[in-house]
Amino acid sequence: MKHIPIAKIFIAVVSFLSFFGVNAQEAKWIIANDTLCNKTNSWVEFEKNFDLKKKPKEAFIKIAADSKYWLWVNDSSAVFEGSLKRGPNPKDGYYDLVNIAPYLKKGNNRLRVMLCYFGKPGFSHNDSGKAGLIFDGKSIGLVSDSTWQSRRLPEYGTAGLPKTNYRLSESNIRYDAQLEGSSSFKSSVELGKWGDEPWNNLVKRPIPQWKNHSIIYANPEITTDGKGNKILSVRLPYNMQMTPVIELTDPKGGTEIKLETDHVRGGSADCVRAEYVTKPGAQKYESLGWMNGDVLNIIYPEDSPVKISKVGYRETGYDTDFEGSFVCNDSTINRFWDKAMRTLYVNMRDNYFDCPDRERAQWWGDVTILMGQSFYQLSPKANALIKKAMHELVDWQKPDGTLFAPIPASNWNRELPAQSLAAIGPYGFTYYYLHTGDTATMHHVYEPVKRYLNLWELDSDGLTAERKGGWAWGDWGTNADMRLILAAWHYLALKSAIQLADLNNNQEDIPAYQARMDSIATAFNKCWNGYAYRHPSYQGATDDRVQAMAILTGIADSSKYDQIFKLFQSQEYASPYMEKYVLEALMKMGHGDYAVKRFKKRFNDMIADTTHSTLFEGWQEGGYGGGSTNHAWSGGMLTVIAENICGLRPLSPGWRTFIVEPKPILSECDIEVPSVAGLIKESFKDTDKEFTLNLTVPAGTQATVKLPESNYSEVKLNGKVIDIADFKPLGKGTYTFKCLKSL
Repeated sequence: MKHIPIAKIFIAVVSFLSFFGVNAQEAKWIIANDTLCNKTNSWVEFEKNFDLKKKPKEAFIKIAADSKYWLWVNDSSAVFEGSLKRGPNPKDGYYDLVNIAPYLKKGNNRLRVMLCYFGKPGFSHNDSGKAGLIFDGKSIGLVSDSTWQSRRLPEYGTAGLPKTNYRLSESNIRYDAQLEGSSSFKSSVELGKWGDEPWNNLVKRPIPQWKNHSIIYANPEITTDGKGNKILSVRLPYNMQMTPVIELTDPKGGTEIKLETDHVRGGSADCVRAEYVTKPGAQKYESLGWMNGDVLNIIYPEDSPVKISKVGYRETGYDTDFEGSFVCNDSTINRFWDKAMRTLYVNMRDNYFDCPDRERAQWWGDVTILMGQSFYQLSPKANALIKKAMHELVDWQKPDGTLFAPIPASNWNRELPAQSLAAIGPYGFTYYYLHTGDTATMHHVYEPVKRYLNLWELDSDGLTAERKGGWAWGDWGTNADMRLILAAWHYLALKSAIQLADLNNNQEDIPAYQARMDSIATAFNKCWNGYAYRHPSYQGATDDRVQAMAILTGIADSSKYDQIFKLFQSQEYASPYMEKYVLEALMKMGHGDYAVKRFKKRFNDMIADTTHSTLFEGWQEGGYGGGSTNHAWSGGMLTVIAENICGLRPLSPGWRTFIVEPKPILSECDIEVPSVAGLIKESFKDTDKEFTLNLTVPAGTQATVKLPESNYSEVKLNGKVIDIADFKPLGKGTYTFKCLKSL
């Protein structure tokens, strides 16, 4: 191969780029020439005109902002709220890769970016302390530098009291339309190049841009608040992430209008809202700080001359689809399922949330339950958010080996030991692996998992030693026997560590993990008093959570099931978070009928509630934990139904093999699961005379079918009589089982 001098290559590249009419330089971080740009909740507009001699077929650009940006190319919206909250680790940030070719044209082009700088810490964002934008469009020879024009936008400010609570990095936006055009464009200030502090290395955005719906207008209900204000209320189709829109006229201007939802307080804390100050004449305004709720309220003085002609909203959210479905013969469970899906989706954006109003924080106890629901009902595009959560958890590991959440964060670093253990256990990391087959991520997390588990010690009895971490939290419910709760989560984490060690060819680590598991199991069983598990130091009422975890770990053998079942019929201390594990334990013990009965009893209030389209944090609205009414950890029964009543579970990574083991606790079920291997369909109907099962198996997979135990006189598969004792796994295809029952 002939050697081509580097200089000639450089000249060729420059010539190619110059064909489009612009020259490529090195991208720079830039900001407006205004010292107030680094103030909390500051907004900056950037503008760049450039020429292209030819419209490109592709034009991928790299763009990063601290903290969020909106991008228009030739007045077309190319990105609505770009950039992810910082960061992938405590130092770095994210960048977006965007193809802007569809918006470009031959000749003169205009690019406009609006930037919002949070400028304050939060439970889901790592504040850098500095506003900035960087744009690397070498594919079309366009990069950000001092030639870009920019200006701070004084019309944007922060609304008055109450402010958003300390958990949120977002501020309440106040927009004064009277100040529009009061600042002028100047040359931008260069702050550094790609990789410079305080933004450091930039990691490619690992999740899609938001799903962005068109604006929908609705007819509001008009009321007054008795304090001189008129209220225009729009009931949204469901609790959603949205930006409010108003159209109005005001002959004078200067009227203050409040835009907020019924979730302006997320249980116990102040959340995102907005204010708009009118200018004279006709106008339209969309507040770009997303908020959530079931009802949008527009509030303004009754005696003002303002006439609001339209009230609307733009829904945005994580880009995944509701490809799964479920329906059964029980209307209560159907309503629960719908609420669970709405609660799940409103808790997905930059990361998984515990709630979308009060915190927007990625607590890992929540993530373990949310991911189960995601796998069974959302398209595989949702898996990227789970992977991001896993990477962030281990990449934020403290130097001493501690894993903590929520992350990313700049005002939180406390470990919740029970949640960290849950994250790396069979409901966390290895659960993700079983559903996706993503070996690379398992390689990435193993050493951090090993370092974290090395922090855990056993006491003189061989049980998990007490580890309070930063917050010795196990559940919101009362009477938590924390020593045994931690021991159970520790046991499960070690179980997953064995699987991870095997995947990473670290078999030499396995004996130590196994020895610790054996020690914990022995010591745990010494806490059995004949009717329940109780740690000797525990003084409260017997904990139903501990009994559930003993079942799910396998520490409790079947000889203890009858006594534990009796306890489950009288003890109800678990919050909706840990109740998921109680219900799963009941299923494992063979008491599925009672699991459904207990579920309906405990979840009745939030299922029956018609005010909210989502599930609560506690058993009642305003209960313990802050009283959030959109907490997706309460949807855990969704996964229990899919895995235990429908009986659909992967047996090998990525659903290459899976089991179909229906238990007709419900007489009719129809479920579709959008697995990474393809759409799996199952439906069954159980009557006194016959059990019917329909199944669709995707290509490249095999399904092992276990029919419900019964005295069948005949079993047919696709019309042919079969011997179920000699039944083999099923490959790609559609199947119908008809099982006649002996009378």
